Amino acid sequence: MKKYIVFSISFIILFAVFQILSGYLLTIFYTPDITSAWNQAANLSNNTVIKGGSSYASLLIAFLAAIFAYFTPKLFLKDSIQ
Repeated sequence: MKKYIVFSISFIILFAVFQILSGYLLTIFYTPDITSAWNQAANLSNNTVIKGGSSYASLLIAFLAAIFAYFTPKLFLKDSIQ
């Protein structure tokens, strides 16, 4: 039970850290095209549409967090296993 709790907590923390780091890196490397946006602004409608992006990045981040969370209990619980 102790391994499951450590795995769950480490997975949640690592998933949140990877999501924040991913958003931070996407924000840093984003370069907006202001002139193109300004030219297209006149043709926009008044309706707002929110679309979701690809979930592959989230799945990859979840997979990496699960891998790290799987090995985290082995680091912290090494003494109690033997």
